Order: sequence, then structure tokens, then C-alpha cells
Amino acid sequence: MKRNKSLAIGSLALSLGAVLIVGCGKKESSEEQPATAPAAGPAAAPIDPATAASVSGTVKFDGAAPKPAKIDMSQDANCSGTNTAENIVVSGGNLENVFIYVKEGLGARAFDVPKEPVTLTQNGCRYKPHVIGVMAGQTIKIINDDPTTHNIHPTPKDNREWNESQAPKAAPLEKSFAREEILLPVKCNQHPWMRMFVNVVKSPFYAVSGPDGKFEIKGLPPGDYTLAFVHEKLGEQDQKVTLAAKDSKTVAVTFKPGT
Repeated sequence: MKRNKSLAIGSLALSLGAVLIVGCGKKESSEEQPATAPAAGPAAAPIDPATAASVSGTVKFDGAAPKPAKIDMSQDANCSGTNTAENIVVSGGNLENVFIYVKEGLGARAFDVPKEPVTLTQNGCRYKPHVIGVMAGQTIKIINDDPTTHNIHPTPKDNREWNESQAPKAAPLEKSFAREEILLPVKCNQHPWMRMFVNVVKSPFYAVSGPDGKFEIKGLPPGDYTLAFVHEKLGEQDQKVTLAAKDSKTVAVTFKPGT
């Protein structure tokens, strides 16, 4: 009798163990399964060049233009010529170095990354241009035209930071940034006055205002858009614009000191 009870208890224990094993196995299997991917939305229609629109304009500065501060480059004898700060550059009331891009309105559209690199040159111990735009993943070709070593050091928030020296006559550096980031600062550790900004965006629809404050963005499909105007010292202004087929709209934006 005792033997039969022992066998019964043993069988019950094995049965419970099997249930627990099966139950644990199901739980683990469920956790390892990837979540069901959301159904892909309809692809955006290709942009028809025959209906593409454009937006252009002039960025103004309201107020007395600040006098550019002179930069002392005497710490390096290889840095010659005049150099002034480029944080606010105004000529005839027009504001230079404003980055303009389509912030909203493109929806789910995806764009090919340009194969052509954007060139950034170090010349006269300055970065030229002071502000550039690139698409995420696009190559930036960095050239050292100076007879001195530079140290290129981006300090991003959303991308990978790096810090690399470049000797005179060295081969160009080729770099890229994977994620969208506006006003990504770049400095030179050898020459602390050297600063510029890279703007990484998801589309080719961007521009930088020139010395005359003018800009133009071409090839946009008809639609409702928000344009962002971004300046390193004066902040950001957004402006909405509606573009019809073959439209050519003009917008005007004014920045004021202290805003």
C-alpha cells in the first residue's frame, strides 16, 4: 500500500513538473517572438517634375547690424590674413548663414542620398562655408588648404562624436552623419575660433541664405509645408506655405536682435 502511494505521488510530481515545463516553455517562446510589424502605409507618389513647385525669398535683419568681432590668430604663425566672427553676418539689412529646410509636409516620402559629397574647406584658419546642409548618410568631404594642422571635432547631440586631426596637404577626410540634426556644431581643437555648423536633414529640400540673404528651394511637390528658418544666434522662425502645381512662391522672414 505504501508502495502504491509512493508511486502515485511520484506520478503526480512528474505530471506537475511536465505542466510547469510546458507552461514555462510557452512563456519563453512568446517573449522571444518579435512583435508584429505594423502594416506599411501606402508609398508616397513619385514627384512629377512637370508639377514641381519652388519657394524662394530673402532673409532680413531688423536693426543695427552688429560689428563683426576681430579674431586674434597670433597663436599660430601659419594663420594669416584678417578673420572676423561669423555668428551674425549682415550686409545691407540681409542676413547670411540662415539654414532653411522643409520641417513638415513631406509625410512618408523617402529620398535617395546624393552620391555627390558636400565639400567643407579649411582655408585661412576658417571653415568655409560657415553653414552647410547635407542629407543623412551623405558624404562630407573635408579639405585642409592651410599650411598647418587642423583638428576637426563635431560635437553632436544625436549623432556619433568624433575628433580627427588633418595635416597640411593630407588626403581629404570623408565623413557622414546618420541621423537628422539641426545646427550640429563643429570646432577645431587646434584653433578655438574655428567654428561652423552642419545641418543634417532627411530630404534634399533645404538652402542656406547667401550674403544677399536670398535662398531658393526647388522641386517640391504641390502641398502644404512648414519651412524652418534657423540661425545659430537668433533662433528659429517657422513659416507655413501652400504650393500648387508649378507654383513659385516668395516668402520674407525678418530676424531681430534679442529674439
